[in-house]
Amino acid sequence: MKYIRTTLLLVLLSSYGYGQQQRSYQFTLEEAVTFALDSNRTAINARRDIAKAIKQKWETTATGLPQINGAVDYQNQIIQPTSFIPAEFFGGEPGTFQPVVFGVKQNATIGATLNQLIFDGSYLVGLQAAKTFLAFSENANEKTQLEVRKGVINAYGGVLIARESVAIIDRNLATLKKNLEETKIIVENGLTEAEDAEQLELTYQQLQNQRDNAQRMEDIALQMFNNALGLDIDTKTTLTQSLEDLATPALDLMAGNFSVDNNVDWKIATNLTEQRELELKLEKSRALPSLAGFVSLGTQTGANDFVFLDSNTRWFAQSIAGVSLNVPIFSSGMRNAKTAKAKIALEQATSDLENTIQQIELAFAKAKNDHEFAINTFQNKKDNLALAERIENKNRIKFQEGVGSSFDLRQAQTQLYGIQQEVLQSMLNIVTTKAELETVLNTPNYSSK
Repeated sequence: MKYIRTTLLLVLLSSYGYGQQQRSYQFTLEEAVTFALDSNRTAINARRDIAKAIKQKWETTATGLPQINGAVDYQNQIIQPTSFIPAEFFGGEPGTFQPVVFGVKQNATIGATLNQLIFDGSYLVGLQAAKTFLAFSENANEKTQLEVRKGVINAYGGVLIARESVAIIDRNLATLKKNLEETKIIVENGLTEAEDAEQLELTYQQLQNQRDNAQRMEDIALQMFNNALGLDIDTKTTLTQSLEDLATPALDLMAGNFSVDNNVDWKIATNLTEQRELELKLEKSRALPSLAGFVSLGTQTGANDFVFLDSNTRWFAQSIAGVSLNVPIFSSGMRNAKTAKAKIALEQATSDLENTIQQIELAFAKAKNDHEFAINTFQNKKDNLALAERIENKNRIKFQEGVGSSFDLRQAQTQLYGIQQEVLQSMLNIVTTKAELETVLNTPNYSSK
């Protein structure tokens, strides 16, 4: 029975482990983004940066709060120092000295000290800097979330375009295989030349090779998608939306008003400028005096033997309190140099902020133009696809009726297959340019109707 129980336990554990390894997921785009914001490794580290900034803020705050330190000191003078006292103090001859040992061999001291910062200009600036650093970390996290979202959208679209590409090639292969089989029968009956079948065979082989490559690309795209979500790349993942669902133009975003204040890069650049301002303020504050106070309480005792743990040992209390005022007087120009350097850094940050504003406005204009171009290109490709389908159909009918060449049919088919892929790519461009536009506008919850 013991053997049976052990075996069953191992089987259950193995089944559980196997089930964990084989866990599968399915996502809409919105679900994938939500999952990634929670599980993506970059997003996790961004949240950790916020946690670090919160701790840094408290660390800075705590430096101005009361600090209490305790100390226990024990000394055993193995060989006590000897002092020399004029012998005449003890009735001896003048000009001679008497060796004397002062104190006891062993000493113990227990004490605690309270330190309190009363005034320090750099501390006040440090509090402001800690708050600004926290805001910077939060804005950096917001930027990370936007980038993770954009990456997931692009990866989701990459899987869909690869999947649609495989499906389209499969349909083309089925049609081409039927035409090839019919042509081979015609060749066998001597009604057409073997070259006609060979032309179709060549097209079929090339299309089959494209299909194999498209399948490999789909597998790679799915691995990239899993990685973007923070999953193991070999996780079984199913995407429940189609490329058509995603390729909806963001017309409302292009028609809306643009405010640079909502852009996360502007927020980060503003944070950096504020930090440079505080650094300048900090250097100026170093010229102010600082004041600190302390209170120390303790007790001590001594003996020639180790009796400090005995209850009858007599301890003697001691206490001291005081303040310390530090007044900067002369630094040989060091403080002035640091202040000037901080001022230059602030000017640089201000220029960087102005440059960031210009870059954001250009990024919006480019994103808007790219999205509009993607929309127009998609419509153009759709029209070209309808035209290519008619051309291919006419050439196929001519070939079947014996009035068209296999070369013309192959050209029409190759043109059709190329335009089919262009249509898919134009749909993906709508998805990616919309994601870029949403990122610039900082509208992560936007979804077109």
